[in-house]
Amino acid sequence: IVPPGINCIYVRQPKALGLGHAVLCSRPVIGNVPFAVVLPDDLISSDVSVVKQLLDAREAQGGGSVVAVQDVALEDTKKYGIVSVDDAACPVSRVRGIVEKPDPSVAPSRLAVIGRYVFEPEIFDYLARQAVQQAGVGGEIQLTDAISASLAQVPTYACRYQGHRYDCGSKQGYIDATVSFARKRGFKIN
Repeated sequence: IVPPGINCIYVRQPKALGLGHAVLCSRPVIGNVPFAVVLPDDLISSDVSVVKQLLDAREAQGGGSVVAVQDVALEDTKKYGIVSVDDAACPVSRVRGIVEKPDPSVAPSRLAVIGRYVFEPEIFDYLARQAVQQAGVGGEIQLTDAISASLAQVPTYACRYQGHRYDCGSKQGYIDATVSFARKRGFKIN
């Protein structure tokens, strides 16, 4: 099932210390090149892959890290990393701040980061510092904290992707994705 020319390399996370730690564990394999992170519980149906959209946005900006974002209801900001940007109306805008799961009363926007990222390799330095200095929310190494710490030195952009996202981390999202993809393949579901 793997296309020709593609090699799969697996890295184990020895302890469940958060998403940031999982990304940091990949450092020996990634090295010093830009890379993508794809979270499998965010299933996205789109004509053009979201990673390709992020890579195109990165190229248009002349480099930097790029995170996929979507608008969420204000009451849902407490479920996501939320960004503040230079121009929220723009499809691609410079990120000026990011906070993990803010209360709706203090959320800087309704732009939620979803599970697609393209990072400059410098993110590893920020993750490594966080691992040594302090853990984030829940005692974990938070990817959001590393992104926040890097913003002054690493240009980071929010990209409003084109596509429909299913949150397969929830039962309802998983059911919605299953029904939608089944219908696309011609199954009749009432």
